[in-house]
Amino acid sequence: MIRLDDIQTAYEQVRKVAVDTPFSYAPKLSEASGFEVYLKKENLQTTGSFKIRGAFNKIASLSDEERAKGVVAASAGNHAQGVALAAKYFNIPATIIMPETTPLTKVDGVKSYGAEVVLSGTNYDEAYAYAVEFAEEKKRVFIHPFADDQVIAGQGTIALEILDRCEYPDALLVPVGGGGLISGIATAVKVLSPRTKVIGVAAEGAPAMKLSFDARKPIDTTGVRTIADGIAVRDTSPTTLAYILRYVDDIVLVSDDEIANAILYLLEKQKLVVEGAGAVGVAALLHRRLDLPENAKVVTVLSGGNIDVTMLSVIIEKGLLKSYRKMKLVVTLVDKPGSLMKLTEILKDAQANIVQIGYDRTSLDLKFGDAYVSIALETKGKEHQQLIKRLLHDYGYRFEEEH
Repeated sequence: MIRLDDIQTAYEQVRKVAVDTPFSYAPKLSEASGFEVYLKKENLQTTGSFKIRGAFNKIASLSDEERAKGVVAASAGNHAQGVALAAKYFNIPATIIMPETTPLTKVDGVKSYGAEVVLSGTNYDEAYAYAVEFAEEKKRVFIHPFADDQVIAGQGTIALEILDRCEYPDALLVPVGGGGLISGIATAVKVLSPRTKVIGVAAEGAPAMKLSFDARKPIDTTGVRTIADGIAVRDTSPTTLAYILRYVDDIVLVSDDEIANAILYLLEKQKLVVEGAGAVGVAALLHRRLDLPENAKVVTVLSGGNIDVTMLSVIIEKGLLKSYRKMKLVVTLVDKPGSLMKLTEILKDAQANIVQIGYDRTSLDLKFGDAYVSIALETKGKEHQQLIKRLLHDYGYRFEEEH
């Protein structure tokens, strides 16, 4: 197992490519959670994720002979870019095995650093299996995303930057998937600030490390399903579990709805784009998952910001609906001239802005002479939506609200 001096040595390597990302107090989040909250913004890191730290430290630790043969990694995103950038720095060949379902933007992102991309398998586990086989066949070094001491030491350099800015925090929240990040951070924290609680936050849809932590032994799951793809790890690594059982105080779970709320909260309130894995600590704060004293000084690591724009648009849309800033209605009208104009006049008087509208007169469940009008409205809160529905009732309209 690594020690603090391994992390300090790693920092001398990592700082060659990684930036000391911003660290700041979050007043609105502090008020919302009841704690004194600080954010470590690894979403603003080179490549948009902390993963460059571990990948670079691992490749830097290789011999010249090993580097000359090239490196191989399996990843659907952040680790892939970290390995690709590190390989570019050392001017060595890198092959990244990615699942066939990987979005083109992520594939192009890896290629932009000069790495070769091979698409294999329908998910990460299949890509990983092929990558290990490929590395053995080509006699190249396989760079594991988390179950490697040099990778763990690299990730732990985040703790040095945090404790340099914030002495003796009461708690540090760290996303947990495979466990490499929290293993490195906890190793450093428990030496430099032993009273600080290190708390992992995992997704309910990927609970392997939480189950293993509670059982004190590795427990694998049959599958994962979460919007936090950066921590969507199915199986537990004995390597990282050993660190976690030794140094980590607790692991809590958050749901996908809570993660989505946290992503939207960070976007609106903190002006930060953060991926699902990076937002789990904020989700735990907003949804009261922590057993800490009031006004405790809490640091949460925003581990990455590489969220797919399609996923982000879905989260924003659902967030607007849940917060009563948007509503969707399907109204039944008599299909005759002027009916639609009358409906829109009512909505205009209610100061509801129509942002989308559709007209359907052919649905099989419609009576002849009727039509469905689907409308999306911008609204000003719950009371405004109640007013709109009340007006439609008063004018005799039949309608259903879509959720």
